[in-house]
Amino acid sequence: MVTRGSLPDSVEDDGLATMEVCAWVETKHRLVALYDRLFSTGMKNKWDSRVYIDLYAGSGFARIAGSQRLIPGSPLLAMAVPDPFDKYIFCESSQVYMTALKQRVNRLFPGLAVEFVNGDCNERVEQICAAVPQPSTNRSVLSLCFLDPFDISLQFSTIRRLAQFYTDFLLLLALYMDANRNISNYLAVGNSKVEEFLGIADWRTRWKAADRERIEFPTFLAVQYAEQIKALGYLAVPLHRMKLVRSDEKNLPLYRLALFSRHSRAYEFWDEVLKYSTPQKNLFDE
Repeated sequence: MVTRGSLPDSVEDDGLATMEVCAWVETKHRLVALYDRLFSTGMKNKWDSRVYIDLYAGSGFARIAGSQRLIPGSPLLAMAVPDPFDKYIFCESSQVYMTALKQRVNRLFPGLAVEFVNGDCNERVEQICAAVPQPSTNRSVLSLCFLDPFDISLQFSTIRRLAQFYTDFLLLLALYMDANRNISNYLAVGNSKVEEFLGIADWRTRWKAADRERIEFPTFLAVQYAEQIKALGYLAVPLHRMKLVRSDEKNLPLYRLALFSRHSRAYEFWDEVLKYSTPQKNLFDE
C-alpha cells in the first residue's frame, strides 16, 4: 500500500511483466504527474465526481532502457496524488500488461475505485464510456483522460465519443517519433492512418496547401488536430502551448504533449506545469 502523495521516483522489481521505455519518458511523467496533482486537488470541491481515464495504461511499472531502474507508470502516478480521483478507468491492449497492472494496483492502492478494460481503446470505447459515472441533476462528473500512444493510432472518433462527456484530454501527439518518420507511408494512396487520426477525409488536400507554405508535417498535424478538437466545443490551443519534448541524447523533437479543455481554469493549471517542468524546478517544493 502507498501513502497518498508518496510514490517514489523508483520502484522495486516485483517480478511482474514490465514494459521498457526510453529515458525521456521521465520528462513526460514529470509533466503528467504535476498536472494530475493540480487537477485532482483543484477540482475536488467543484465537482461531485472526478474520473481519471488512462487509455494506454501499460503495466504500471516501466524499466528505463539500458538500465535496471524501474519507475512507476502513469496509472500509479495518478493514483498517488494527495486527493485521489473518485474513480479510475484503465485501458490496456496487452493482456500480459493488464494482468501486471491489476496486481500492482490492487497491492499498492487497494482502497481506490478502479475499472479495467482490456483491449484497443478505439475498439473498446463504448465499454470505457459505460464505465464513466453518468452525470445527473444531483451529480456533476468531470473526467481527465490521459492518452499516451506510441504512434498516431488513436482515432479521432474515440476522442469525439469521450468528448460527449465533460472530459479534459491530456494527450501525447506522436508527431515526430511516428508521423514524421513515416510520412511517405502515411501519404501513400489508400493509407487511412492520418484520416482516422485527424478525423478529416480531405487532409491530403489541406496538407498540399500547407506543404506549399513550407509548413512541416508535424506542425500541420498539430494545428489540424487542435482545430478538430476546438470544433467539439473546446477552447483553442495554439501550437506554443503544446509542450514539445525532445530526446535526451540528440535533442531531437519527439512529440507534443497537449491539453484540451472547455474551461480556462485547466489551462491555468497547465501553465503552472509548464513553468515548473524542468527537474530543477518543483512546484511543490517551494
